[in-house]
This record gives sequence, structure tokens and C-alpha cells, in this order.
Amino acid sequence: MIQAADRLSLVQEYYFSRKLKEVAQLNAAGRDIISLAIGSPDMPPSEQTIEKLCEVAHDPNAHGYQITMGIPELRHAMAGFYKRWYGVDIDGNTEVLPLIGSKEGILHVTLAFVNPGDEVLVPNPGYPTYTSLSKILGAKIVNYNLREDNGWQPDFEELEQMDLSKVKLMWTNYPNMPTGGRAQRETYERLVKFAKDHDIVVVNDNPYSFILSEERLSILQVPGAKDCCIEFNSMSKSHNMPGWRVGMCITNAQFIQWIMKVKSNIDSGTFRGIQLAAAEALNNSEEWHRTYNIETYARRRQWAEKIMDTLGCTYDKRQVGMFLWGKIPEKYADVEELTERVLHEARVFITPGFIFGSNGARYIRISLCAKEEKIQQALERIKEIF
Repeated sequence: MIQAADRLSLVQEYYFSRKLKEVAQLNAAGRDIISLAIGSPDMPPSEQTIEKLCEVAHDPNAHGYQITMGIPELRHAMAGFYKRWYGVDIDGNTEVLPLIGSKEGILHVTLAFVNPGDEVLVPNPGYPTYTSLSKILGAKIVNYNLREDNGWQPDFEELEQMDLSKVKLMWTNYPNMPTGGRAQRETYERLVKFAKDHDIVVVNDNPYSFILSEERLSILQVPGAKDCCIEFNSMSKSHNMPGWRVGMCITNAQFIQWIMKVKSNIDSGTFRGIQLAAAEALNNSEEWHRTYNIETYARRRQWAEKIMDTLGCTYDKRQVGMFLWGKIPEKYADVEELTERVLHEARVFITPGFIFGSNGARYIRISLCAKEEKIQQALERIKEIF
């Protein structure tokens, strides 16, 4: 009898993939669910980005296979982006690799650095894909704690007490998702030292540094970081391009070569029009970023805070990013008691924090990726129930 590979028993279907089926059924039954769950920007890219895509799409010679390492125009635009916003010098020829989204990069980096049986440090709470892809590839997950009383930063004393002899890779994510914990220069400095002391590659996933934040921090700003660290960045959040699937991997030339060896055996490059349009987007003005990444989300955030207040949740007003993370009241036995009631009675879909790990078990996450009027409508529905 034909059976699935054993690795499928190690993971479940992605939570949102499963839950959105339920939401679709509710909508089909006329329930009109408002989704405040997923971080998919609902605003368009800049006008010049769209115009460039259309221009290239009309070129009859632009539709062939592209080189896997990305066209020079895009690689140099990414290097220029890092210099302009983070003050980091990047060699566009050797130290940057365009990705078909950061999720793809998680796969490629793990394949490039981790053998089956090796250990990978994954934050708790953290992005579920760090865990699921590591399991699929045969790595052993070692969780490290992020806690609210420590600003959702790594506890380095706790990390130093661990047996790190088999650890090859450490995933970090600042500004943090799901918690909104801010990037901190001190944390980056300690991560670089930790990586060097233990011969571990630290991968910082950095797609949220433009969202509700005036501070542009990168782990690569720390001297020597490029020797032992990799940074992912993404155009999905900061440039309103989630469906375009454009990310970037920044590190030293040797690491790029190793990752490229994996990537070149998996994909055949991105459509030239998307690459040239992405290069155009990387030149978006400071005014554009302020309007979309700060002012719009700030207005939406005010309504999300009112939802948190109505639900009796507590939250840190200093958090950044395109979500609002809050702790549920003690009266609930578990977070799903709250989120399922919000879904089925108030007809609003919000995310239970347990999907990000045990340290998120008593938290909820509200996405800001909905129009203000929709978030206001969600608030009114919730007020009727709570």
C-alpha cells in the first residue's frame, strides 16, 4: 500500500491553511467573517513598482528563465537598500542573494548548514516555519525562551547553560513576530558574540524594521557580524509586496556560495519583470515609507488597541510591527476559549498565540492588515458580545 513519507508525521498542515478553510465555510454560510489574523499587507506597492512590472511584461524578450542568483540590477539595489537605510556596506556581487520570499530562505539555509540530527535553536514563541521546516529536514529542535518580562529578548544566561555542542543554527527575529518586541543593539551585539563563542550561525529574520518604527536596526551593523550571521529581509511587509515573493539573504560571500549551491538545485529564478520592479521599489522615498509603514498602521493600531481593551487583554504599547500582541485575562482556561468565541459569536478571526509556541499560550495576536473601517467594524461586533 502506498504511504506518505515518514517526515509528514513530524508536522501538521500550517495552522492558517487549516483555519482559513473553516473561515471560508463560515463565509459560504453567510457569516461574513472579518479576518484580523494574517499579516498580508492590503495596500499596493508604489506606483513606479507597478509601472516597471507592466513595462517589462510588454517586452517580448523578458520572459525566459533568469539566473538563480538574481539579476545584477536587483542585487545591487538590495545592497544599496542596506547602505541607505541601515548604513551597512554590502557587496552586491557576492554578499546578497535574492530569495523567492524569506520562507524559501529558511529551507535553503537549513539545507546548507544543518545535517540530519544536528540541533537548531528556535525561539519560543516564534514563527512556526522555523520549527516545521527544521523537522522536515531531520534537524532536532531546541527551543529557547522569549518572555514578556525580558522584553521578548533572548535570555543569554539561560542559553549559556544549555548543551550547545550539536547546535549549528540559531533563528532570531527582530523586530519580533509575533510579540512586537523591539530590535535592540545590545541584543544584536550579544548574539554576534554568542555565535562566535559557540561556532553557531545566527540567522536574523528582519522583515518588520520599517513597520511602526523609526529605528532602522540590523544585526549586520555589529562589527564582525557578517562572519557568523545571516540576515533575511523581505519586501512583503515593508513594500506591500507579499504576493510578489521577493526577499533577500545578506551575509558573507562564502555563506552565499553555499546557500546558492542549494538554491540553484531547487528553483530557476524569478521572472525578470518582478526583479526589475523590486529593484524599483527599493528606491521608494522616505515619504512613501512614512505614509504606508508608519502613519497608516499607526491609525489602525489605535483601533486594534481598543479591541484588546474590550477583550480585557494587556499589551505593551511600545511594541512595533504589523500586529498587536496581548495577554488574555486569567478568567479564560485557555486562549482558544477566547478566540473561538470571538470567531463564532463576534464573527472576527484573530490568532491564538499558542501556534507560535508554549510561551504564547495565553496571548492573542491581532493583524493590522485590514482597512480602518473593517477594524472598527470588528470592534463594534466584539463590543456587542463582550
